[in-house]
Amino acid sequence: MSKKENQIKKIEIEKVVLSIGAVGDELDKAMKLLKIISGMKAIKTKSRKRIPAFNIRPGLEIGCKVTIRGKKIPELLKRLFEAINNQIKEKQIRINGFSFGIPEYIEIPGMEYQRDIGMLGLNVTVVFKRKGKRTEIKKIKRGKIPRRQQVVKEEIIKFMQENFKIKIQGREGPEGEEK
Repeated sequence: MSKKENQIKKIEIEKVVLSIGAVGDELDKAMKLLKIISGMKAIKTKSRKRIPAFNIRPGLEIGCKVTIRGKKIPELLKRLFEAINNQIKEKQIRINGFSFGIPEYIEIPGMEYQRDIGMLGLNVTVVFKRKGKRTEIKKIKRGKIPRRQQVVKEEIIKFMQENFKIKIQGREGPEGEEK
């Protein structure tokens, strides 16, 4: 008899967050860009703290973001990874996810320069989860998730190499490129 794999241990992508930091007219351009890339409406993010050196006060709109879930994720991620040559650095990977930046949106395949937007870059954050994560976030009968239920760096690297053929910079051996 073969032992079945534990379904709770299987990892999946929970969400992908695209974000751009901007203020004023640049914020409107950033919102247009995120709408073009994701096909979804972007929301504005507001500051919670006062930072006098940067002229930031509470309630000031300082950026925008789009959260993508479900079946759109694999197709979008493949396009975004092509913009960075299917490589991420090992130091960009953390527990439960990783982030990377795209310096200019025209590097994304299928994107053309938009004169009214200009040149903008964006940040991409990919968040992973295991089954049972809802236990921690639900309102009624909330539970705690043990540390062993978190998705660790090695599992993320293995998942990305198997599903998206990503090279990890800073890894030695067959998994990625040499240092």
